[in-house]
Amino acid sequence: MHANRRFGALLAATTAYAVLLRWGTTSGSTFQERRCGLPGDELIAHPTLVTNHAATIAAPPERVWPWLSQLGWHRGGWYTPRWVDRLLFPGNWPSAERLDPALVRELRPGDTVPDGPPGTAEFVVERAEAPSVLVLHSRTHLPPGWAERFGAELDWVWTFSLTPTGNGTRLLIRNRGWVTPPWLDLAYRAIVVPADHVMAQGMLKGLASRATR
Repeated sequence: MHANRRFGALLAATTAYAVLLRWGTTSGSTFQERRCGLPGDELIAHPTLVTNHAATIAAPPERVWPWLSQLGWHRGGWYTPRWVDRLLFPGNWPSAERLDPALVRELRPGDTVPDGPPGTAEFVVERAEAPSVLVLHSRTHLPPGWAERFGAELDWVWTFSLTPTGNGTRLLIRNRGWVTPPWLDLAYRAIVVPADHVMAQGMLKGLASRATR
């Protein structure tokens, strides 16, 4: 009897975790969006983790794109709520509430988007096709020294796809990552999935509120 109860509890916990994991990697996105190929997918042929988050914004892509152009650490931030900024980016400025002429820029391949103090994490722009596609790529999001100590590697592609929908924009944010060794990949999944969900949902809502003002 006790064994059956333990098995039932384990099965329930496993099912709940699988549901939360699925929802945390697909929230807001449709089956078709998750199946479609996006620019940047080719940069990581065999990702160990893929997430897709989407929302419809009541503003055309031309009004959403400038906000993406000023993304970054000590730039426009990530448009997440202030509590998320404090939790995930404690050293960063609050996310910008307005477009800043000093920060809005014409993104080109090779440009960098900082994600930490100088010399730490950053993204490299792989593709920037205003106002439709932005592909960011990073191999720098590892704790210092882990590559040498543990042979750790992380390859991360972040794609923003903006599709016009009448007078609005369908914004799909896809994260494709590849991590090694396996123990780090498991830790990456456990930590990044909830963090990615919170950040993506906050970013989508933040972009929507700013672009529709």
